[in-house]
Amino acid sequence: MPTALDQLARASAPAPLTDAVALSGFLGLVPDPRGVRGRRYQLSALVTAAAASVLAGARSLTAITEWITDAPVWACRALGFPLDPLTGAVSVPHPHTLRRLLVQLDGDALDQAIGAFLAARTTPTGPGLRAIAVDGKVLRGSRTANTPYVTLLAAMDHAGHVLAQRQVADKSNEIPAFQPLLDSIDLTSTVITADALHTQHAHGTYLRTRGAHYIAQVKANHPGLFDRVRHLPWREITLDHHDRTRAHHRLEIRRLKTVAFAHLDYPDARQALQVVRWRKDFTSGRLTIERVYLITSLPPGTATGPQLAAWIRGHWKIENLLHHVRDRTFREDDSKIHVGRLPRVMAGLRNLAIGVHRQDGRTNIAAALRYTARDCRRSLTALGLTG
Repeated sequence: MPTALDQLARASAPAPLTDAVALSGFLGLVPDPRGVRGRRYQLSALVTAAAASVLAGARSLTAITEWITDAPVWACRALGFPLDPLTGAVSVPHPHTLRRLLVQLDGDALDQAIGAFLAARTTPTGPGLRAIAVDGKVLRGSRTANTPYVTLLAAMDHAGHVLAQRQVADKSNEIPAFQPLLDSIDLTSTVITADALHTQHAHGTYLRTRGAHYIAQVKANHPGLFDRVRHLPWREITLDHHDRTRAHHRLEIRRLKTVAFAHLDYPDARQALQVVRWRKDFTSGRLTIERVYLITSLPPGTATGPQLAAWIRGHWKIENLLHHVRDRTFREDDSKIHVGRLPRVMAGLRNLAIGVHRQDGRTNIAAALRYTARDCRRSLTALGLTG
């Protein structure tokens, strides 16, 4: 009888994809923190189910467990939940079972698995440099034993999916986490963009050793370097790029100048850049002018003026395409998940959902979540479990 019930449970399930990239195949990188005795559910099944629910818009542990409870039998079987040999029913985890696992999960290992999964789903872009932005985000309302908040440092390609994420150590800042964050990423033929905090000699040396170029912002926290770049004869240097945009009730004009420079006190720096931004707010009538100075290891002629301008401006996509979406669409800062490793784990699952939806061509993440929520088959297909 159980055999017949097992066949019935599988009857309406879509066939697994034979050549799909499945998230469960990458979760072997994540160590299981539970004891060997009493394990009823595989770690890959629990984490994949949580990821599928977040792809469908789940914002909390309660929403995740409700999604799992409401999932049809075939979906639970596809996720890897076991069949009771006596009753033939599919056993789904109790909410406390899932919470106990996630609260102990190794966040670094989970983010490494997520990054590898998203990288495997990525279509090769062909020759040329790939731009990667590095930036940190404070999780408001979260806390640890030693700090009132959790800070996460993320690396995201300018297309919008997260390649790596790392939690900043307690009583520290983002600087020591920069190199460990990028250790798990292939940096060949990449250009790294970051804010002035990461304009550090050690970072520049590390990136060049790994085969990556950089575009580093220079501010007054590096006074010698800042003064040298700022006092170059910019008025005499030819304009490389100019663009003008009108949006969000304001007019913005950006001008880029570049100059080859062989004596900058920074590892392998080859060019200095100046960006001048004019912004006029139509509501208030206020005009602001901002000058930004940068240095790069890219030799002259490696990238055009428009390409350099796109990379400089594209750095802030990590704010718009990742941090803003997690705050506004997933309501991350309003989350009631405050303690332990849960804030980090949930942030990783949100990164996964955002990355998968963007790779699938969806630019409006809120609409993508609603679309996926209408049919649980869509979550499982995106994670490579069904066709």
